[in-house]
Amino acid sequence: MTPVELSRTVLHAVRRAVDEGELAVAVLPERFVVAPPGPGGCGDYATNVALQLARPAGQPAPAVAELLRARLLRTDGISDVVVTGPGFLNISLDGDADARLVRDILRAGLRYGHSDTLAGQTVELHAAHDARAVVLMDAVARVLRSQGARPRLTCAGPPEDAWVRILGVPSDIPSDIPVGTGTGTDAPLRPVPAPADPTPLGRDAARWALLLPAPHDRPHIGDSQSEQHLAQRETNPLFRVRYAHARTRALLRNAADLGFTPEPGPLTPGGDGPLTPEPGSLTAEGDGPVTADGDAQGLLPLLADHPRVLAATAAHRAPDRLARHLVAVADALAPLLPSVLPLGDEKPSAAHRARLALAEAAGTVLAGGLSLLGIDAPEHL
Repeated sequence: MTPVELSRTVLHAVRRAVDEGELAVAVLPERFVVAPPGPGGCGDYATNVALQLARPAGQPAPAVAELLRARLLRTDGISDVVVTGPGFLNISLDGDADARLVRDILRAGLRYGHSDTLAGQTVELHAAHDARAVVLMDAVARVLRSQGARPRLTCAGPPEDAWVRILGVPSDIPSDIPVGTGTGTDAPLRPVPAPADPTPLGRDAARWALLLPAPHDRPHIGDSQSEQHLAQRETNPLFRVRYAHARTRALLRNAADLGFTPEPGPLTPGGDGPLTPEPGSLTAEGDGPVTADGDAQGLLPLLADHPRVLAATAAHRAPDRLARHLVAVADALAPLLPSVLPLGDEKPSAAHRARLALAEAAGTVLAGGLSLLGIDAPEHL
């Protein structure tokens, strides 16, 4: 169950409580936010829905929380609900929910997170005659299409040949066409221009350098700043994302050589919880032991959150949200990688197959996200 699906489940429980007279709330939000629990919380996700509804319902937040807790416990896929603090609902999913998530990602492939939420909507995008504005518009259009929208692009002038040839923007963007004649929302894009020509960086590094900062922030391009986008080291977030993806592809090749394939399931032998690597095993960089704090517990919520990130990226016309999400996925994936393949004389187990499936799912999310940004995800790096 993804955060989006869990949010719908919580909303459904609230609506049922209202319909059956247990809650008297005149106007309900379209959705409720669910997120990993904060300090003092527990379980997989938490929501402050009871705190939001307490005043309009005329009841104390803990009472609303207990009412909703009883309903959520009867929902398939939810194993436990705990009320903490002033009325937070902490939700634990069934043990096989993680395996279902991985299976869903592998089944959807690069289209994981795509939806038809904006189907039938025409969204007009207009960019200044500027390299960053046009690249931003192209990336926004890609994400909008992933959500079912039909973006219509216009530009203040024809794209420069180098933008098309090197930066990969469409060559057929109409210019000097008035905006406001479509059926969707007009969204003029006016990012802070790049301080220098981005094309010497090449397509992938240039697009990343232009898209990672929020549109109102200045890109780090020019003089020595450009070198960081080309450096193959950990301080370069693009390198971390692409390296993490390449590692997942290498693990699949190595596993095939050892005679086993990915299969979603429990990540630990005989268990159903998140993976905690054995003490003394190496980190992703191979330079030190993994501790309990260096496990992959943060990876699954990030993968589950990917559909919401794509929807938010489309809604806010902000590819930087997707770029930062990919960096977070790559960083959360790193502790898992050393535990995927058997070591020494160890035989491949069901846990190894499950870890391989999780690594493949993370690599799929990285590749799909990079594709929406117009950036290549190489299998070898």
